[in-house]
Amino acid sequence: MKIIDTKIPALKILEPSVFADDRGYFFESYSYEKLKELGIDKIFVQDNESKSQKGVLRGLHFQNPPFAQAKLVRVVKGAVLDVAVDIRKNSPTYGQHVCVELSEQNKRMFYVPEGFAHGFLTLEENTIFSYKCSQFYNKESEGALLWNDETLAINWSTEHPILSEKDKIAPKFSEFQSGF
Repeated sequence: MKIIDTKIPALKILEPSVFADDRGYFFESYSYEKLKELGIDKIFVQDNESKSQKGVLRGLHFQNPPFAQAKLVRVVKGAVLDVAVDIRKNSPTYGQHVCVELSEQNKRMFYVPEGFAHGFLTLEENTIFSYKCSQFYNKESEGALLWNDETLAINWSTEHPILSEKDKIAPKFSEFQSGF
């Protein structure tokens, strides 16, 4: 497995070693020991999966402390534009974001530690998105930021995604009080 640094040092792209032949392919999608060797020492306690049609945008979501979650995300089928926004108020990259394309073809994974809002836009029909979480879901600690906030300046390459009602009314970054 190879780790790729991003412009925000805490966010990491992971590229697995894929073994392919005429039968198909094999790769290790998760190994606690290998991630620990790469500097990601997290125990994941919950796996989640979503299936979405093309053009669905989910996010930007997070859980506040003490239920903050680190996530290890990947695409099983299809493709997404995956985004993480730094919401750690004392961070030099506070309010900045990283975008990465994850797909069933590139098999990349994205590590998003605690203190980041996370979201993704599906780029293909019937995209299956999988994520490991380091903390169990807690409804009372969930939070969100408005996906198209001009302050964040995220280039989603779409103006009319399919959104949940919750994501349509999420607060702007300027109205947000970080708990991180």
